[in-house]
Amino acid sequence: MDAVRVLITGATGYIGGRLAPRLVEEGHRVRVVVRSPEKLRDVPWHDSVEIKRGDLTDSASLSGVFDDIDVVYYLVHAMGGGGSFSDIDKRSAENVAAAARDAGVRRIVYLGGLHPSDRELSTHLQSRLEVGRILLDSEVPTVVFQAGVVIGSGSASFEMVRHLTNRLPVMTTPKWVHNNIQPIAVRDVLHYLIAAAATTPEVNRAFDIGGPDVMQYGEMMNTYADVAGLVRRRILVLPVLTPRLAGHWVGLVTPIPRGLAMPLIESLQNDAVMHNHDIDDFIPPPAGGLTPYREAVRLALRKIETGEVETAWSGATIAGAPSDPLPSDPDWAGEAVYVDHRERDCAADPKTLWSVVESIGGENGWYSFPLAWAIRGWMDRAVGGVGLRRGRRDPRRLNTGEALDFWRVEEIDRGKLLRLRAEMKVPGGAWLELRVLEGPAGANGRPVGSHLDQRAVFFPRGLAGRAYWYSILPFHGVVFQGMITNITGAAERETAAIRESAAARDTESAAD
Repeated sequence: MDAVRVLITGATGYIGGRLAPRLVEEGHRVRVVVRSPEKLRDVPWHDSVEIKRGDLTDSASLSGVFDDIDVVYYLVHAMGGGGSFSDIDKRSAENVAAAARDAGVRRIVYLGGLHPSDRELSTHLQSRLEVGRILLDSEVPTVVFQAGVVIGSGSASFEMVRHLTNRLPVMTTPKWVHNNIQPIAVRDVLHYLIAAAATTPEVNRAFDIGGPDVMQYGEMMNTYADVAGLVRRRILVLPVLTPRLAGHWVGLVTPIPRGLAMPLIESLQNDAVMHNHDIDDFIPPPAGGLTPYREAVRLALRKIETGEVETAWSGATIAGAPSDPLPSDPDWAGEAVYVDHRERDCAADPKTLWSVVESIGGENGWYSFPLAWAIRGWMDRAVGGVGLRRGRRDPRRLNTGEALDFWRVEEIDRGKLLRLRAEMKVPGGAWLELRVLEGPAGANGRPVGSHLDQRAVFFPRGLAGRAYWYSILPFHGVVFQGMITNITGAAERETAAIRESAAARDTESAAD
Protein backbone atom coordinates (compact mmCIF):
# COMPACT_ATOMS: atom_id res chain seq x y z
CA MET A 1 0.00 0.00 0.00
CA ASP A 2 1.27 3.47 -0.89
CA ALA A 3 2.13 5.77 2.00
CA VAL A 4 -0.79 7.89 3.20
CA ARG A 5 -1.33 10.64 5.75
CA VAL A 6 -3.15 9.13 8.73
CA LEU A 7 -4.91 10.61 11.75
CA ILE A 8 -5.61 8.35 14.75
CA THR A 9 -8.13 9.19 17.43
CA GLY A 10 -7.82 7.09 20.57
CA ALA A 11 -4.04 6.68 20.39
CA THR A 12 -3.86 6.36 24.19
CA GLY A 13 -6.24 3.39 24.09
CA TYR A 14 -5.67 -0.33 23.70
CA ILE A 15 -6.05 -0.60 19.91
CA GLY A 16 -4.86 2.89 18.98
CA GLY A 17 -1.66 2.51 20.97
CA ARG A 18 -0.80 -0.60 18.94
CA LEU A 19 -1.97 0.70 15.58
CA ALA A 20 0.14 3.88 15.59
CA PRO A 21 3.60 2.23 15.59
CA ARG A 22 2.52 -0.35 13.00
CA LEU A 23 1.35 2.35 10.62
CA VAL A 24 4.69 4.11 11.11
CA GLU A 25 6.47 0.83 10.28
CA GLU A 26 4.38 0.61 7.10
CA GLY A 27 5.81 3.96 6.03
CA HIS A 28 2.74 6.12 6.62
CA ARG A 29 2.80 9.65 8.01
CA VAL A 30 0.93 9.43 11.30
CA ARG A 31 -0.74 12.17 13.30
CA VAL A 32 -2.59 11.52 16.55
CA VAL A 33 -5.07 13.72 18.39
CA VAL A 34 -5.35 13.42 22.17
CA ARG A 35 -6.75 15.57 24.94
CA SER A 36 -3.49 15.33 26.90
CA PRO A 37 -0.37 14.96 24.71
CA GLU A 38 1.65 14.42 27.89
CA LYS A 39 0.22 10.89 28.10
CA LEU A 40 2.20 9.92 25.01
CA ARG A 41 5.49 11.39 26.15
CA ASP A 42 7.01 8.03 27.09
CA VAL A 43 5.69 5.75 24.34
CA PRO A 44 8.48 4.35 22.12
CA TRP A 45 6.92 5.83 18.96
CA HIS A 46 6.52 9.36 20.36
CA ASP A 47 9.11 10.93 18.04
CA SER A 48 7.78 9.10 14.96
CA VAL A 49 4.33 10.72 14.93
CA GLU A 50 2.86 14.20 14.96
CA ILE A 51 0.87 14.84 18.14
CA LYS A 52 -2.01 17.32 18.22
CA ARG A 53 -4.04 18.42 21.22
CA GLY A 54 -7.80 18.17 20.77
CA ASP A 55 -11.02 16.99 22.40
CA LEU A 56 -13.45 15.16 20.12
CA THR A 57 -16.40 16.49 22.13
CA ASP A 58 -15.29 20.06 21.42
CA SER A 59 -15.46 20.86 17.71
CA ALA A 60 -13.52 24.12 18.15
CA SER A 61 -10.51 22.23 19.51
CA LEU A 62 -10.31 20.20 16.27
CA SER A 63 -9.59 23.21 14.06
CA GLY A 64 -6.73 22.30 11.72
CA VAL A 65 -6.30 18.83 13.19
CA PHE A 66 -7.79 17.09 10.12
CA ASP A 67 -5.99 19.22 7.53
CA ASP A 68 -3.89 17.32 4.95
CA ILE A 69 -5.16 13.93 6.19
CA ASP A 70 -6.10 11.04 3.89
CA VAL A 71 -7.40 8.47 6.40
CA VAL A 72 -8.94 8.93 9.85
CA TYR A 73 -9.07 6.05 12.34
CA TYR A 74 -11.91 6.46 14.83
CA LEU A 75 -10.97 4.31 17.83
CA VAL A 76 -12.62 6.00 20.79
CA HIS A 77 -15.72 5.24 22.80
CA ALA A 78 -16.88 6.16 26.27
CA MET A 79 -17.32 2.63 27.65
CA GLY A 80 -16.79 2.68 31.41
CA GLY A 81 -18.08 6.21 31.73
CA GLY A 82 -21.24 7.46 33.38
CA GLY A 83 -24.83 7.34 32.24
CA SER A 84 -24.30 10.00 29.57
CA PHE A 85 -21.65 8.06 27.65
CA SER A 86 -23.94 7.52 24.64
CA ASP A 87 -24.39 11.30 24.31
CA ILE A 88 -20.61 11.73 24.49
CA ASP A 89 -20.12 9.05 21.82
CA LYS A 90 -22.70 10.68 19.54
CA ARG A 91 -21.28 14.18 19.91
CA SER A 92 -17.73 12.96 19.32
CA ALA A 93 -18.72 11.04 16.18
CA GLU A 94 -20.66 13.98 14.78
CA ASN A 95 -17.70 16.32 15.35
CA VAL A 96 -15.27 13.91 13.67
CA ALA A 97 -17.62 13.33 10.74
CA ALA A 98 -17.98 17.09 10.17
CA ALA A 99 -14.27 17.82 10.55
CA ALA A 100 -13.29 14.98 8.20
CA ARG A 101 -15.82 16.08 5.58
CA ASP A 102 -14.76 19.74 5.74
CA ALA A 103 -11.05 18.82 5.49
CA GLY A 104 -11.53 16.59 2.45
CA VAL A 105 -10.52 13.35 4.17
CA ARG A 106 -10.95 10.44 1.75
CA ARG A 107 -11.53 7.55 4.20
CA ILE A 108 -12.74 6.94 7.79
CA VAL A 109 -12.11 3.60 9.51
CA TYR A 110 -14.07 2.73 12.66
CA LEU A 111 -13.91 -0.27 14.98
CA GLY A 112 -17.31 -1.18 16.43
CA GLY A 113 -18.85 -4.29 17.94
CA LEU A 114 -20.48 -7.47 16.64
CA HIS A 115 -24.23 -7.51 17.25
CA PRO A 116 -27.36 -9.37 16.14
CA SER A 117 -29.70 -7.51 13.81
CA ASP A 118 -32.94 -8.88 15.24
CA ARG A 119 -32.47 -8.40 19.00
CA GLU A 120 -32.65 -5.51 21.43
CA LEU A 121 -29.10 -4.30 22.02
CA SER A 122 -27.42 -3.17 25.21
CA THR A 123 -26.93 0.56 25.66
CA HIS A 124 -23.23 0.10 24.98
CA LEU A 125 -23.69 -1.82 21.71
CA GLN A 126 -26.49 0.49 20.60
CA SER A 127 -24.17 3.47 21.10
CA ARG A 128 -21.41 1.87 19.05
CA LEU A 129 -23.92 1.05 16.31
CA GLU A 130 -25.08 4.68 16.30
CA VAL A 131 -21.49 5.92 15.99
CA GLY A 132 -21.03 3.68 12.95
CA ARG A 133 -24.19 5.06 11.34
CA ILE A 134 -23.08 8.65 11.90
CA LEU A 135 -19.74 7.98 10.24
CA LEU A 136 -21.30 6.06 7.33
CA ASP A 137 -23.62 9.02 6.71
CA SER A 138 -20.77 11.54 6.88
CA GLU A 139 -20.25 11.84 3.09
CA VAL A 140 -16.72 10.51 3.71
CA PRO A 141 -16.31 6.86 2.56
CA THR A 142 -16.24 4.81 5.75
CA VAL A 143 -15.32 1.25 6.66
CA VAL A 144 -16.91 0.05 9.89
CA PHE A 145 -15.41 -3.11 11.35
CA GLN A 146 -17.63 -4.97 13.80
CA ALA A 147 -15.61 -7.24 16.09
CA GLY A 148 -16.53 -9.30 19.12
CA VAL A 149 -14.21 -10.43 21.89
CA VAL A 150 -10.66 -9.24 21.14
CA ILE A 151 -7.98 -11.60 22.43
CA GLY A 152 -4.60 -10.08 23.22
CA SER A 153 -2.34 -9.34 26.15
CA GLY A 154 -3.93 -6.53 28.13
CA SER A 155 -7.33 -6.44 26.39
CA ALA A 156 -10.29 -6.03 28.76
CA SER A 157 -12.11 -9.03 27.27
CA PHE A 158 -9.08 -11.29 27.58
CA GLU A 159 -8.27 -10.09 31.10
CA MET A 160 -11.82 -10.87 32.20
CA VAL A 161 -11.52 -14.44 30.86
CA ARG A 162 -8.02 -14.83 32.29
CA HIS A 163 -8.74 -13.67 35.82
CA LEU A 164 -12.09 -15.43 36.15
CA THR A 165 -10.53 -18.70 35.02
CA ASN A 166 -7.35 -18.31 37.05
CA ARG A 167 -9.13 -17.58 40.30
CA LEU A 168 -12.29 -19.68 40.21
CA PRO A 169 -12.06 -23.47 39.84
CA VAL A 170 -15.87 -23.50 40.09
CA MET A 171 -17.79 -20.62 38.49
CA THR A 172 -21.39 -19.56 38.91
CA THR A 173 -22.33 -17.76 35.71
CA PRO A 174 -25.38 -16.31 33.95
CA LYS A 175 -27.04 -18.32 31.18
CA TRP A 176 -25.20 -16.30 28.51
CA VAL A 177 -22.15 -18.46 29.22
CA HIS A 178 -23.71 -20.79 26.63
CA ASN A 179 -24.02 -18.07 23.98
CA ASN A 180 -21.85 -18.40 20.89
CA ILE A 181 -18.82 -16.12 20.61
CA GLN A 182 -16.45 -15.56 17.69
CA PRO A 183 -13.27 -14.13 19.24
CA ILE A 184 -10.57 -12.47 17.16
CA ALA A 185 -6.86 -12.02 17.89
CA VAL A 186 -5.73 -8.43 18.30
CA ARG A 187 -3.09 -8.97 15.59
CA ASP A 188 -5.87 -9.80 13.12
CA VAL A 189 -7.86 -6.70 14.12
CA LEU A 190 -4.76 -4.60 13.41
CA HIS A 191 -4.33 -6.35 10.05
CA TYR A 192 -7.83 -5.33 8.97
CA LEU A 193 -7.46 -1.77 10.27
CA ILE A 194 -4.22 -1.20 8.40
CA ALA A 195 -5.50 -2.74 5.17
CA ALA A 196 -8.72 -0.68 5.28
CA ALA A 197 -6.77 2.46 4.37
CA ALA A 198 -6.32 1.08 0.84
CA THR A 199 -9.97 0.18 0.14
CA THR A 200 -11.49 1.87 -2.91
CA PRO A 201 -13.66 5.01 -2.50
CA GLU A 202 -16.95 3.28 -3.36
CA VAL A 203 -16.70 1.08 -0.24
CA ASN A 204 -18.93 2.64 2.42
CA ARG A 205 -20.30 -0.10 4.63
CA ALA A 206 -19.91 -2.27 7.73
CA PHE A 207 -17.99 -5.56 7.79
CA ASP A 208 -18.17 -8.25 10.47
CA ILE A 209 -14.75 -9.58 11.42
CA GLY A 210 -13.90 -12.56 13.61
CA GLY A 211 -11.43 -15.36 14.08
CA PRO A 212 -11.77 -18.91 12.70
CA ASP A 213 -13.36 -20.33 15.87
CA VAL A 214 -16.97 -20.07 17.05
CA MET A 215 -17.44 -21.32 20.59
CA GLN A 216 -19.48 -20.80 23.71
CA TYR A 217 -18.16 -18.36 26.29
CA GLY A 218 -17.74 -21.19 28.79
CA GLU A 219 -15.71 -23.08 26.21
CA MET A 220 -13.49 -20.02 25.83
CA MET A 221 -12.71 -20.09 29.55
CA ASN A 222 -11.93 -23.80 29.60
CA THR A 223 -9.77 -23.55 26.49
CA TYR A 224 -7.88 -20.77 28.24
CA ALA A 225 -7.49 -23.05 31.28
CA ASP A 226 -6.05 -25.79 29.08
CA VAL A 227 -3.52 -23.46 27.43
CA ALA A 228 -2.56 -21.99 30.82
CA GLY A 229 -2.00 -25.45 32.32
CA LEU A 230 -5.00 -25.32 34.66
CA VAL A 231 -7.55 -28.04 35.36
CA ARG A 232 -10.88 -27.77 33.59
CA ARG A 233 -13.24 -25.35 35.35
CA ARG A 234 -16.72 -26.37 36.46
CA ILE A 235 -19.38 -23.91 35.34
CA LEU A 236 -22.72 -23.67 37.15
CA VAL A 237 -25.36 -21.64 35.32
CA LEU A 238 -27.63 -19.46 37.47
CA PRO A 239 -30.53 -18.00 35.46
CA VAL A 240 -31.17 -15.39 38.17
CA LEU A 241 -27.72 -13.82 37.80
CA THR A 242 -28.56 -10.53 36.06
CA PRO A 243 -26.00 -8.46 34.13
CA ARG A 244 -25.89 -5.97 37.01
CA LEU A 245 -25.16 -8.69 39.58
CA ALA A 246 -22.66 -10.30 37.23
CA GLY A 247 -20.97 -6.91 36.77
CA HIS A 248 -20.58 -6.55 40.53
CA TRP A 249 -19.18 -10.07 40.75
CA VAL A 250 -16.66 -9.57 37.93
CA GLY A 251 -15.66 -6.23 39.48
CA LEU A 252 -14.84 -7.96 42.77
CA VAL A 253 -13.07 -11.02 41.33
CA THR A 254 -11.10 -9.50 38.45
CA PRO A 255 -9.14 -6.27 37.91
CA ILE A 256 -11.87 -5.03 35.55
CA PRO A 257 -13.88 -2.32 37.38
CA ARG A 258 -17.64 -2.65 37.50
CA GLY A 259 -18.14 0.33 35.19
CA LEU A 260 -16.18 -1.45 32.46
CA ALA A 261 -17.36 -4.98 33.27
CA MET A 262 -21.04 -4.03 32.91
CA PRO A 263 -20.95 -3.09 29.19
CA LEU A 264 -18.73 -6.09 28.43
CA ILE A 265 -21.23 -8.41 30.10
CA GLU A 266 -24.25 -6.71 28.52
CA SER A 267 -22.65 -7.28 25.11
CA LEU A 268 -22.65 -11.03 25.81
CA GLN A 269 -26.41 -11.28 26.31
CA ASN A 270 -26.73 -12.36 22.67
CA ASP A 271 -24.57 -14.41 20.32
CA ALA A 272 -21.57 -12.39 19.09
CA VAL A 273 -20.77 -14.03 15.74
CA MET A 274 -20.25 -12.85 12.18
CA HIS A 275 -23.38 -12.43 10.04
CA ASN A 276 -21.77 -11.10 6.87
CA HIS A 277 -18.75 -13.05 5.65
CA ASP A 278 -17.58 -11.19 2.57
CA ILE A 279 -14.68 -9.31 4.16
CA ASP A 280 -12.25 -11.51 2.17
CA ASP A 281 -13.65 -10.05 -1.06
CA PHE A 282 -12.33 -6.64 -0.05
CA ILE A 283 -9.44 -7.34 2.32
CA PRO A 284 -7.51 -10.64 2.12
CA PRO A 285 -6.86 -12.42 5.45
CA PRO A 286 -3.38 -12.19 6.99
CA ALA A 287 -0.59 -14.28 5.55
CA GLY A 288 -0.92 -17.71 7.13
CA GLY A 289 -4.60 -17.18 7.86
CA LEU A 290 -6.55 -15.87 10.84
CA THR A 291 -5.26 -16.77 14.30
CA PRO A 292 -7.11 -19.62 16.08
CA TYR A 293 -8.37 -18.82 19.59
CA ARG A 294 -6.01 -21.28 21.26
CA GLU A 295 -3.00 -19.71 19.51
CA ALA A 296 -4.21 -16.20 20.36
CA VAL A 297 -4.36 -17.17 24.05
CA ARG A 298 -0.89 -18.69 23.90
CA LEU A 299 0.56 -15.55 22.31
CA ALA A 300 -1.15 -13.29 24.86
CA LEU A 301 0.13 -15.32 27.81
CA ARG A 302 3.65 -15.31 26.42
CA LYS A 303 3.56 -11.50 26.16
CA ILE A 304 2.36 -11.26 29.76
CA GLU A 305 4.99 -13.67 31.05
CA THR A 306 7.84 -11.84 29.30
CA GLY A 307 6.61 -8.37 30.27
CA GLU A 308 6.09 -7.33 26.63
CA VAL A 309 2.53 -6.02 26.93
CA GLU A 310 2.36 -3.07 24.51
CA THR A 311 -0.92 -1.60 25.68
CA ALA A 312 -3.56 -2.57 28.22
CA TRP A 313 -7.22 -1.75 28.88
CA SER A 314 -6.12 0.10 32.01
CA GLY A 315 -4.13 2.58 29.92
CA ALA A 316 -7.28 4.37 28.82
CA THR A 317 -8.29 7.20 31.13
CA ILE A 318 -11.35 6.52 33.26
CA ALA A 319 -14.14 8.83 32.15
CA GLY A 320 -14.85 11.45 34.78
CA ALA A 321 -11.56 10.95 36.62
CA PRO A 322 -9.92 14.12 37.92
CA SER A 323 -7.35 15.57 35.55
CA ASP A 324 -6.63 18.91 37.12
CA PRO A 325 -3.18 20.14 38.09
CA LEU A 326 -1.85 19.66 41.57
CA PRO A 327 -3.58 21.89 44.13
CA SER A 328 -0.24 23.61 44.76
CA ASP A 329 -0.50 25.19 41.29
CA PRO A 330 -1.58 28.85 41.05
CA ASP A 331 -5.04 27.97 39.70
CA TRP A 332 -5.88 26.49 43.07
CA ALA A 333 -4.82 29.49 45.13
CA GLY A 334 -7.14 30.15 48.03
CA GLU A 335 -8.75 26.70 47.95
CA ALA A 336 -8.60 24.17 50.77
CA VAL A 337 -5.70 21.78 50.32
CA TYR A 338 -4.58 19.04 52.70
CA VAL A 339 -0.98 17.81 52.48
CA ASP A 340 0.91 15.00 54.17
CA HIS A 341 4.58 15.88 53.59
CA ARG A 342 7.48 13.67 54.64
CA GLU A 343 11.16 13.56 53.69
CA ARG A 344 14.10 11.33 54.47
CA ASP A 345 17.80 11.06 53.63
CA CYS A 346 19.01 7.83 52.05
CA ALA A 347 22.49 6.30 51.95
CA ALA A 348 21.86 4.98 48.41
CA ASP A 349 22.72 7.09 45.39
CA PRO A 350 19.83 8.86 43.54
CA LYS A 351 19.86 6.36 40.67
CA THR A 352 19.31 3.39 43.00
CA LEU A 353 16.67 5.23 45.01
CA TRP A 354 14.83 6.12 41.82
CA SER A 355 14.81 2.50 40.64
CA VAL A 356 12.91 1.59 43.82
CA VAL A 357 10.50 4.54 43.46
CA GLU A 358 9.69 3.64 39.85
CA SER A 359 9.01 0.02 40.79
CA ILE A 360 6.24 0.71 43.32
CA GLY A 361 2.79 -0.80 42.96
CA GLY A 362 1.43 -3.87 41.24
CA GLU A 363 3.10 -7.11 42.28
CA ASN A 364 5.94 -5.09 43.84
CA GLY A 365 3.65 -3.58 46.46
CA TRP A 366 3.60 -0.16 48.09
CA TYR A 367 6.29 -0.64 50.73
CA SER A 368 3.98 -0.09 53.68
CA PHE A 369 1.29 -2.00 55.60
CA PRO A 370 0.02 -4.22 52.75
CA LEU A 371 -3.23 -4.96 54.58
CA ALA A 372 -4.15 -1.27 54.72
CA TRP A 373 -3.59 -0.88 50.97
CA ALA A 374 -5.56 -4.07 50.30
CA ILE A 375 -8.49 -2.88 52.44
CA ARG A 376 -8.53 0.47 50.65
CA GLY A 377 -8.56 -1.38 47.33
CA TRP A 378 -11.43 -3.62 48.44
CA MET A 379 -13.42 -0.59 49.63
CA ASP A 380 -12.95 1.06 46.25
CA ARG A 381 -14.04 -2.07 44.38
CA ALA A 382 -17.12 -2.36 46.58
CA VAL A 383 -18.37 1.05 45.42
CA GLY A 384 -17.56 0.40 41.76
CA GLY A 385 -14.04 1.82 41.65
CA VAL A 386 -10.99 0.38 39.94
CA GLY A 387 -9.41 -1.02 43.12
CA LEU A 388 -5.81 -2.14 43.38
CA ARG A 389 -5.88 -5.02 40.91
CA ARG A 390 -5.13 -3.07 37.74
CA GLY A 391 -1.48 -3.62 38.66
CA ARG A 392 1.19 -2.23 36.37
CA ARG A 393 2.12 -2.96 32.75
CA ASP A 394 5.88 -3.38 33.35
CA PRO A 395 7.46 -4.39 36.70
CA ARG A 396 10.28 -1.85 36.42
CA ARG A 397 9.33 1.02 34.12
CA LEU A 398 6.42 3.46 34.24
CA ASN A 399 5.15 5.72 31.47
CA THR A 400 3.18 8.92 31.66
CA GLY A 401 -0.56 8.29 31.44
CA GLU A 402 -0.61 4.59 32.30
CA ALA A 403 -2.52 3.02 35.15
CA LEU A 404 -0.85 1.92 38.37
CA ASP A 405 -3.31 0.09 40.63
CA PHE A 406 -5.85 2.79 41.57
CA TRP A 407 -3.53 5.58 40.48
CA ARG A 408 -2.69 7.11 37.10
CA VAL A 409 0.87 8.25 36.28
CA GLU A 410 0.21 11.95 35.76
CA GLU A 411 3.82 13.04 35.42
CA ILE A 412 7.18 11.34 35.40
CA ASP A 413 10.54 13.07 35.13
CA ARG A 414 12.66 9.95 35.06
CA GLY A 415 15.25 9.92 37.83
CA LYS A 416 13.65 12.84 39.65
CA LEU A 417 9.85 12.96 39.95
CA LEU A 418 6.90 10.57 39.98
CA ARG A 419 3.44 12.10 40.37
CA LEU A 420 0.39 9.85 40.65
CA ARG A 421 -3.24 10.95 40.45
CA ALA A 422 -5.85 8.88 42.30
CA GLU A 423 -8.61 7.22 40.27
CA MET A 424 -10.24 5.66 43.31
CA LYS A 425 -13.65 6.94 44.28
CA VAL A 426 -13.01 9.75 46.77
CA PRO A 427 -14.87 13.01 47.46
CA GLY A 428 -12.18 15.18 45.93
CA GLY A 429 -8.90 14.98 44.03
CA ALA A 430 -5.88 13.11 45.41
CA TRP A 431 -2.24 12.93 44.34
CA LEU A 432 0.88 11.16 45.55
CA GLU A 433 4.21 12.72 44.63
CA LEU A 434 7.67 11.19 45.10
CA ARG A 435 10.70 13.33 44.32
CA VAL A 436 14.31 12.02 44.37
CA LEU A 437 16.99 14.62 45.15
CA GLU A 438 20.68 14.58 45.83
CA GLY A 439 21.66 13.98 49.44
CA PRO A 440 23.08 16.57 51.83
CA ALA A 441 26.60 17.88 51.28
CA GLY A 442 29.40 15.87 52.87
CA ALA A 443 32.69 17.02 54.37
CA ASN A 444 34.15 17.64 50.91
CA GLY A 445 31.11 19.64 49.84
CA ARG A 446 29.80 16.96 47.50
CA PRO A 447 26.36 15.36 47.94
CA VAL A 448 26.27 12.17 49.98
CA GLY A 449 23.60 9.63 49.12
CA SER A 450 20.16 10.87 48.15
CA HIS A 451 17.02 12.43 49.58
CA LEU A 452 13.39 11.37 49.14
CA ASP A 453 10.64 13.98 49.31
CA GLN A 454 7.13 12.51 49.57
CA ARG A 455 3.82 14.39 49.40
CA ALA A 456 0.24 13.16 49.56
CA VAL A 457 -2.06 15.96 48.44
CA PHE A 458 -5.85 16.06 48.76
CA PHE A 459 -8.23 18.68 47.41
CA PRO A 460 -11.57 18.05 49.17
CA ARG A 461 -14.94 18.41 47.50
CA GLY A 462 -17.42 19.85 49.96
CA LEU A 463 -18.00 18.73 53.51
CA ALA A 464 -17.75 15.06 52.55
CA GLY A 465 -14.20 15.64 51.30
CA ARG A 466 -13.11 17.28 54.52
CA ALA A 467 -14.70 14.49 56.58
CA TYR A 468 -12.93 11.89 54.43
CA TRP A 469 -9.51 13.47 54.99
CA TYR A 470 -9.87 13.59 58.76
CA SER A 471 -11.28 10.06 58.91
CA ILE A 472 -8.14 8.61 57.30
CA LEU A 473 -5.71 10.94 59.06
CA PRO A 474 -4.90 8.38 61.84
CA PHE A 475 -3.68 5.91 59.20
CA HIS A 476 -1.24 8.32 57.56
CA GLY A 477 1.43 7.78 60.19
CA VAL A 478 1.40 4.07 59.47
CA VAL A 479 0.95 4.14 55.69
CA PHE A 480 2.94 7.16 54.55
CA GLN A 481 5.69 7.03 57.16
CA GLY A 482 6.12 3.33 56.51
CA MET A 483 6.24 4.01 52.80
CA ILE A 484 9.07 6.53 52.87
CA THR A 485 10.99 4.48 55.42
CA ASN A 486 10.72 1.23 53.48
CA ILE A 487 11.45 2.77 50.07
CA THR A 488 14.69 4.33 51.31
CA GLY A 489 15.49 1.14 53.21
CA ALA A 490 15.03 -0.98 50.09
CA ALA A 491 17.36 1.32 48.15
CA GLU A 492 19.99 1.08 50.89
CA ARG A 493 19.73 -2.71 50.97
CA GLU A 494 20.13 -2.82 47.21
CA THR A 495 23.22 -0.62 47.47
CA ALA A 496 24.65 -2.84 50.21
CA ALA A 497 24.02 -5.95 48.10
CA ILE A 498 25.79 -4.38 45.13
CA ARG A 499 28.77 -3.47 47.28
CA GLU A 500 28.96 -6.96 48.80
CA SER A 501 28.84 -8.51 45.34
CA ALA A 502 31.60 -6.20 44.12
CA ALA A 503 33.71 -6.98 47.19
CA ALA A 504 33.25 -10.70 46.62
CA ARG A 505 34.38 -10.35 43.02
CA ASP A 506 37.45 -8.36 44.12
CA THR A 507 38.30 -11.07 46.65
CA GLU A 508 38.01 -13.79 44.00
CA SER A 509 40.21 -11.77 41.63
CA ALA A 510 42.84 -11.30 44.32
CA ALA A 511 42.79 -15.03 45.08
CA ASP A 512 43.34 -15.85 41.42
